[in-house]
Amino acid sequence: MEASVWAYVQGGAGAERTLAENEAAFARWCLVPENCSGVRSVDLATTVLGQGVSAPFFVAPTAYHREVHPEGERGTATAASALGVLGVYSTLSSDSLEVIAAARTRGPQWFQLYLQPEVGRSLDLVHRAEKAGYSAIVVTVDTPVLGYRDNQERTGFATTAPVPIGNGAGVQSPARGPAWQGEPCSLGEGAEVSWKALEEVRDATPLPLVVKGVLTPETARRAVDLGARAVVVSNHGGRQLDLAPASLDALPGVVEAVGRDVEVYVDGGVRRGSDVAVALALGARAVGLGRPVLWALAVAGAAGVDRYLRMLGTELVNTMLLMGCSTVGGIDRSRVHPAREGAAEVPPTGPMRARERGRTPRHRE
Repeated sequence: MEASVWAYVQGGAGAERTLAENEAAFARWCLVPENCSGVRSVDLATTVLGQGVSAPFFVAPTAYHREVHPEGERGTATAASALGVLGVYSTLSSDSLEVIAAARTRGPQWFQLYLQPEVGRSLDLVHRAEKAGYSAIVVTVDTPVLGYRDNQERTGFATTAPVPIGNGAGVQSPARGPAWQGEPCSLGEGAEVSWKALEEVRDATPLPLVVKGVLTPETARRAVDLGARAVVVSNHGGRQLDLAPASLDALPGVVEAVGRDVEVYVDGGVRRGSDVAVALALGARAVGLGRPVLWALAVAGAAGVDRYLRMLGTELVNTMLLMGCSTVGGIDRSRVHPAREGAAEVPPTGPMRARERGRTPRHRE
């Protein structure tokens, strides 16, 4: 990738402490193996909002795929749908939502909505998604303004020149926050990320509503009271409020708050099949994949995304066999326990690991 694109994809908000915590949170849990279980086969299939999918992970909505690879979202959708994996695609896609929908062959697709300054424009996007065959609307609620992202500011991505948006020149991304000049600041006129705005979207479409960006039980319950069929526990990949909790840390409280009638998904920090298993054990119905999909796309387009999803699925199968679970429904809270105190820090690897741990390496006798 170009340096500015890499900084956009890789970076987080502020000092990137929440970004780091998203990954570190998984090391705070241990998976429980079950030896001699007799399990010989594994089925990763599950459902999301009643739709069959081949695996309990999905492509989370991320913007500007064509900045990463010429095949863009069309390439991502081709790979995900061919494997029967749910794909959720962004308002800020490089390809239009119609082009992305046309690449679907098998797996379901959902449309992620950033609320627009004019409600009519938001509803136009929703109706286009309905017509194109998307089966849910995912409204992101954690972006009244963009988080302050140091690396993105340094490289100037999306600030020195507008990035083309496939869904039309009139579609707008969330705004940067106002600059302080010693006086009170105001966002001015524009879309308000509010419960009223969500109600307007809910009332305008028969498609199920999913609320993304939930980190507290209170927000989750409010979303469900409003009519959300599912919520996504997410801190936007550590890209919005630095020092917000890791998504995985927030997951159990949200699951407890909404009960069994509402599906809960989570994204942020997922890198391995074992991470997926931890999230499922803590109550997630499915797990979203953000940056890894973009890395895979950058390497080889649709073929790269296909390779990554297959690798992740293979890792999850291996994890489940070692845990004695034949289906994803068997991965429950009994399958994990907190790691011992201090174990959350992932030990260094490679030839420098002994010195980095503050110990002198011992020679073989």
